[in-house]
Amino acid sequence: MKTEKTKIVEHSHLVGDYRLLVLDAPEISAQAVPGQFVHVRIPQLEESALRRPFSLYKAENSTISILYKVVGRGTAALATAAEGSELDVMGPFGNGFPIPGSEVTPLLVAGGYGVAPLYLMATRCLKKGVLFVGGATAEDILCIDEFEKLGWDVRVATMDGTLGSQGLVTDVLDEWLTENSARNDYSPAGHEIFACGPDGMLKALGDRAIAGEFKGWLSLDKHMGCGVGACLACVQKLQNVGGDEYWGRVCKDGPVFESREIVWESSE
Repeated sequence: MKTEKTKIVEHSHLVGDYRLLVLDAPEISAQAVPGQFVHVRIPQLEESALRRPFSLYKAENSTISILYKVVGRGTAALATAAEGSELDVMGPFGNGFPIPGSEVTPLLVAGGYGVAPLYLMATRCLKKGVLFVGGATAEDILCIDEFEKLGWDVRVATMDGTLGSQGLVTDVLDEWLTENSARNDYSPAGHEIFACGPDGMLKALGDRAIAGEFKGWLSLDKHMGCGVGACLACVQKLQNVGGDEYWGRVCKDGPVFESREIVWESSE
């Protein structure tokens, strides 16, 4: 983990409320693992607010890139940061996605800007797989051209039908699984899910992974305070292989967990 005074190389508007932030952060970039995050001190709010966690979208050529959506006071302040100015960044934090072997077809599943850490994952996978990405509308579907340039098969779903299939991203995944499970060479052990998005989507994917007898690696999104496991603000109920339940810290023990580890509360 490093703390760096990073220079903003690029800060641009993508679409709607989504923005791209590129930072010169050679030490963080060199250590980055797909699924990890950085903790950013927000300009103008240094004395009155906690740092904000952001997933790593890219880590290349001594830079890191972050995709974010302006949704509140912190991200609204971040959106005013000018190119050439500095940001105080800590990271990388957390346990990221395991990189599957070349015998595994990775199935990446994203909800909205949950696509960000999955792009870094796609660049590290030994075998190209399928990206399933969903959102409320076409405006919420980000960066799919980047995955296509890498040679990945991209399947899109939007709730309003403005891009791809109309419905949930899990509907598109189910169609793919149904089609491919009929093949003579299909093996559950030859596929693994890697996902980032809202809890409802992640639970549904975890249920599918368990029922289909393959692994599902899920990146949880919890409100974080310190980002290093000290404040216990981001606890999640988990279970070990023996079924014993315990509380884990998403920032330190995760944010990525295998689907069988997570105990979902009925209210989630």
